[in-house]
Amino acid sequence: MRSVDEHRAAVAALIPAPRTVDLSPGLRPDLVLARDVRAPISLPPFTNSAMDGYAVRAADAPEGAVLPVAFDIPAGRTDVPALPPGAACRIMTGAPLPDGADAIVPVEQTDGGVEAVRIDVAPEPGRFFRAAGSDIEAGEVALRAGERVSAPAVGLAAALGLTALPVLEPLRVAVLSTGSELVRPGTPLLPGQIYESNAEMLAAALTESGGVTVEMLHFVEDSVDSLLARLAERVTAGGIDLVITTGGVSAGAYEVVKDALFGRGVEFVKVAMQPGMPQGCGTVELGDARVPFVTFPGNPVSALVSFEVFLRPALRAAMGLPDRPRRSARLAEPVDSILGKRQYLRGRLAKEDDGTDSVSVLGGPGSHYLRWLSQANCLLDVPAEVEHLAAGTPVDLIVLDGTH
Repeated sequence: MRSVDEHRAAVAALIPAPRTVDLSPGLRPDLVLARDVRAPISLPPFTNSAMDGYAVRAADAPEGAVLPVAFDIPAGRTDVPALPPGAACRIMTGAPLPDGADAIVPVEQTDGGVEAVRIDVAPEPGRFFRAAGSDIEAGEVALRAGERVSAPAVGLAAALGLTALPVLEPLRVAVLSTGSELVRPGTPLLPGQIYESNAEMLAAALTESGGVTVEMLHFVEDSVDSLLARLAERVTAGGIDLVITTGGVSAGAYEVVKDALFGRGVEFVKVAMQPGMPQGCGTVELGDARVPFVTFPGNPVSALVSFEVFLRPALRAAMGLPDRPRRSARLAEPVDSILGKRQYLRGRLAKEDDGTDSVSVLGGPGSHYLRWLSQANCLLDVPAEVEHLAAGTPVDLIVLDGTH
């Protein structure tokens, strides 16, 4: 059997390097910057008031002084005159400081006059205003290559007037579930039919991982000709960087994915793990296109665990993003494992009263227990050489939900 690490490397080698494109900064806040972005303007672009109050010359405004109010400066005013000597002007937060003023007196430190204002607290020069460029100067690096285009980054880009950012283009992934027994949710089930869930589940997992655009292909019956025709139709149309299939890769008599892609560039292997032993990956030539394929087993737990173990780390690495956090916790109960197979058990990570982390196994090892997977917040990673772990033994975890 192939080891988990060997198959992980084989999958990672298939993922294409993303291209650099310019996209609207508000379009996809899960993308990664491809290169440094410099500020085209300074922020603030002009010196402005940090308070609602009065702009003054500090020398003209000792405590108790009464100054005439020469004019008002609301935020957004563009024709601001200079401040006359011995006068004040009402100014609002964000409004530009007039020439001649060197201090702001907050309205709370005055009598709030409209035509004349009494100064109750003598101002300090330079107080309560934001100097031009005090946040960032024009020409400085505002956003660095490799950073995620987070919500604050989107805000900074917009404040700088940028209409596009150079980002790593999302990889375009097509997801295809096979099986004549599959029907769409909402359709009445006939005997022997089940609702299709793998494509929906993997599409959600891909979207959550970030940096991808997902397309679900329509159901394909268990026919080699139908499968190849559907793949050729979509792949030759362009715009696909990777195809993921689920089902049809085991040792049965109707393994349509294996029958269709064996000898066409996909290597089908057994990986020493549970769940998810039957796997496949490789590059397939369809028409004029060569497209990487990753094939997962059809049982839903096997499919999602395979994604978490093999594909998600590769996709995240290609986009320069970190993978799931890993940590250790003590077992709340003993665990038996199969010698020679690396186990990925569904678990629930929790804090004990004494502040230590503990983990409980959810459900049995069966690959159809999707309910337990939906309730898990971690996967226990039990080495292949382990047969038994006693309660209290530390075990490695892949944290799934980010709450720990």
